[in-house]
Amino acid sequence: MNSNNRLGGWIGGASLLLALSACGQPPAPVAPAAVPPAAKTVEVRYPLTGEITGVDISRKVLIIQHDEIKGYMPAMTMEFLVSPADLAAAKPGQRIRAEMIPSQDGDFRLEKIWPDDRAATSAVAAAARGLRENTMTRGKNAYREVGEAMPDFTLYNQAGQAIPSGHFRGKKVMMNFIFTRCPVATMCPASTAKMMATQKLAREAAVAGIEFVSITLDPAFDTPAVLQEYATVRGIDTQNFSFLTGPESAIRDLLTQFGIIAEFEGDLLKHTLATVLIDERGKIIHRADGSVWEPREFVAKMKAIK
Repeated sequence: MNSNNRLGGWIGGASLLLALSACGQPPAPVAPAAVPPAAKTVEVRYPLTGEITGVDISRKVLIIQHDEIKGYMPAMTMEFLVSPADLAAAKPGQRIRAEMIPSQDGDFRLEKIWPDDRAATSAVAAAARGLRENTMTRGKNAYREVGEAMPDFTLYNQAGQAIPSGHFRGKKVMMNFIFTRCPVATMCPASTAKMMATQKLAREAAVAGIEFVSITLDPAFDTPAVLQEYATVRGIDTQNFSFLTGPESAIRDLLTQFGIIAEFEGDLLKHTLATVLIDERGKIIHRADGSVWEPREFVAKMKAIK
């Protein structure tokens, strides 16, 4: 999908963005975040599904027993070049779906690799439909104020597991929204650094039952493997820190309900930031817009939750 139109309709366009601002959430800075421009050469892509049967790290290839690629080739077992992130995340026996790109040299490359477990895929799709219906039903009141319950959802974490929002019930949750390619130091990188600092302070303060969650603004690029690489490069402890991604429709509805602005203008992803604290019952109890909040403030509020 072209980045020019991938998020262009997110959150219902400019009129709905203005309406969200009028719903009561604090104003937040909007930062343009450059996304690398798409390659000028038009690549032919084919949808592929199959099972990983081998991982060759030295040659940077996955061996996949794939299903028939309609209009291109029958089912067979082949080698595919993949990115370092996808290589590191691959597990023999895992079913995947991806986009296959043949090259003029005779090689085949896979991009946008996603888990293709039938049960997980069904759960994520069903939750996305439910979230869409809930957003439409709430209408102009879609934005969730402090004091309201967070919406229900099911997304993939960095390990490719389908995680329902109910997984976090009974725990305190600190949640923000970022994307891995954000190059503006004061936006996503700063927000992630502060989440890491808060995780460290919460551990030192012996805050029990706390989970940290970052949801991507750019699900078309941020696959589970990309999110795993993002966490690994930064040395993030993912024992209680989840990075979530999933269908664009689900992400769009979550952004609407949490009052986050995110839309592409050409190759720029313009977005706001928000970090929320959710109690064990799933109620939003605190919100900080932008990235100027202090980790100690959130830890103090975590400790005050009764």
